[in-house]
Amino acid sequence: MLRGNYTARVDEKGRLKVPTEFRAVLDLNFPGGQFYITSLDGQCARIYPMSEWKKIEEKLAALPSMNPVREKLLRRSNYYGQVVDMDGQGRVLMPAVLREAAEMKGSVAVMGYLRYLEVWNQERLVADMQAKPFTDEDQQALSDLGI
Repeated sequence: MLRGNYTARVDEKGRLKVPTEFRAVLDLNFPGGQFYITSLDGQCARIYPMSEWKKIEEKLAALPSMNPVREKLLRRSNYYGQVVDMDGQGRVLMPAVLREAAEMKGSVAVMGYLRYLEVWNQERLVADMQAKPFTDEDQQALSDLGI
């Protein structure tokens, strides 16, 4: 499982060096080094191992083609998304349109979301967490799920 938060850098060419801690888990559990990098809102990037993204695509393909939520998700994930390969130095090229929208340059936060990674501009992440505090309703929802 991918967990925790590690600081990384997006270089001047738009490449993210995947933190070593995550790379070890990715190499072990998701061999092949191919990923789908996308976003639902342009605020942050999601880096899915290709096998995990294919599971999402299979579920989407089973929905009716005119399903409005399916269409909305595909429009956004394709607009921001690209298939990328990790290079020998553990870097992935962030899609230019997403890099621009999410202001990804220099230091970024790379967080584990169990089966994928999420990448944020540090300042944007802190602002997002402050704008969306953890509430009593959130606590109750987790309790209802048995967590």
